[in-house]
Amino acid sequence: MQVSVETTSGLERRMTVGIPADRIESEVNKRLQQTASRAKVDGFRPGKVPMSVIRKRFGGSARQEVMGEVIQSSFYEAIMQEKLNPAGAPSVEPKQLDEGKDFEYVATFEVYPEITLGDFGDIKVERTESEVRDEDLENMLEILRKQNTQFETVERAAENGDQLKVDFVGRVDGEPFQGGTANNTEIVLGSGRMIPGFEDGLVGAKAGDSVTLNVTFPEDYQNLELAGKPAEFDVMVHSVAAPALPELNDEFFAKFGVEEGGIEGFRAEVRKNMERELRQAIKTKVKTQVMDGLLATNSIDVPKALVSSEIDRLREQAVQQFGGANIKPEQLPAELFEEQAKRRVSLGLVVAEVVKQNEIKPDNDRVRAMVEELASAYQEPEQVVNWYYQNEQQLAEIQSVVLEEQVVDTVLQKAQVTSKQVPYEDAVKPAQSAKDLESDEAEAGAGE
Repeated sequence: MQVSVETTSGLERRMTVGIPADRIESEVNKRLQQTASRAKVDGFRPGKVPMSVIRKRFGGSARQEVMGEVIQSSFYEAIMQEKLNPAGAPSVEPKQLDEGKDFEYVATFEVYPEITLGDFGDIKVERTESEVRDEDLENMLEILRKQNTQFETVERAAENGDQLKVDFVGRVDGEPFQGGTANNTEIVLGSGRMIPGFEDGLVGAKAGDSVTLNVTFPEDYQNLELAGKPAEFDVMVHSVAAPALPELNDEFFAKFGVEEGGIEGFRAEVRKNMERELRQAIKTKVKTQVMDGLLATNSIDVPKALVSSEIDRLREQAVQQFGGANIKPEQLPAELFEEQAKRRVSLGLVVAEVVKQNEIKPDNDRVRAMVEELASAYQEPEQVVNWYYQNEQQLAEIQSVVLEEQVVDTVLQKAQVTSKQVPYEDAVKPAQSAKDLESDEAEAGAGE
């Protein structure tokens, strides 16, 4: 077998493979002999069909099958011989197919980039430090009460925060439009659920009132046919209900799975959940900075095939997330996901190199601790732990997360790490990547 490789551009390789004719013919003859032993041909007894007839009738298909198998096996042999690491399936173009002559084909493919890791000491990380204070706990109790607000009917004019039950019909240019009509729908004034001006226009209305609202759809409204257009809504108010916060009692605690211990037991459970959320938020922000740092200090070429596969995954996730039953993933423009896909692929390759060079393996004790922490949020934690360890796929996901945490720890040993004390509410805000921060800074600069 003869193999030659040339670099066409970047990560792309063009490999020409030559297979001796006798290897092809030997395989074809073997295939035809197997066919002859079982072929049924009119005028001949099974197993007695002349080879000339077998070759004439089945020779073409046998050769095609052999060619496919030889390409597959020889491609693997060739990349092993040349010490190549393909990223994605090759594009194969046969060059010589004539019977009796050496078979030749060209395989074009990309290879994984060779990565020389940058200095972890150049990475800067600001570690957030915080704690759950008593006032943070009280704020959370109020948030939980507001999330469970009940509305009680009142005989007065509507105020911000009230819930109104209404019918409405909307018109643009005097004509009703799709999605502009609703019956017995509930709207909380001041919630911002409706377009600007709609909720404000109902402040002061009473049950039984008919109100006409003149509003304008925002310029960036999702329905482009309505964006920026003035509209008129006829609204019939059926009822006005005022918010009533629930009492902190056993009935309320039971909604959160706290059956005993009263107010102090509930406080302890809420604090435990807040502390868990805080630990996770701090860990996530550190990880985000480390990953951003790895990308910044390790600029690499990424195989187009891997980016394309990642785009397909992101498309599928988008369709599932938004429940687009009538949308096929391939209908979503690839450009929407290209940048995110490149980032994911780049980061995956760099992290894999960190794992390889530092010989990192998932720490079993950390895997167990993570499983137990996840299970602690459930009423029967031991059952959840057993479920993870009986489910290989779920356990593999936990091991992957732990492996990433160990990569973060490895980088932090050499990175420039500083600490910053912040309030709980700031600590639990979602982490921003470097790209998000750059965008925020650009917007701030534009506003100055």
